[in-house]
Amino acid sequence: MRNFILRNDDGTERGIFTGKQPRQAALKVANRSVGTKDAPVTIKLRERGTKKVHVFLAWREFVDAPARRPDWLPAKIFKPFVKKERIETLA
Repeated sequence: MRNFILRNDDGTERGIFTGKQPRQAALKVANRSVGTKDAPVTIKLRERGTKKVHVFLAWREFVDAPARRPDWLPAKIFKPFVKKERIETLA
């Protein structure tokens, strides 16, 4: 597992998200965001221990839950989407 730290536009960091790949951590952030497909939000994740910053466009959509859903899961759920834009390197 790798740790990724969410960066704000001003360079401050808050929140640690884990995943085997940067995309997995970005999906976790996207599910908490308010972005839509028409107006996605930009997510910057710095990999802990490196100077790499992974930049994603992220949004979530309200979709029908799977047909074989458990009883506790509502009929409609949010599904996160991310698209990798680039990798930046900090100086």
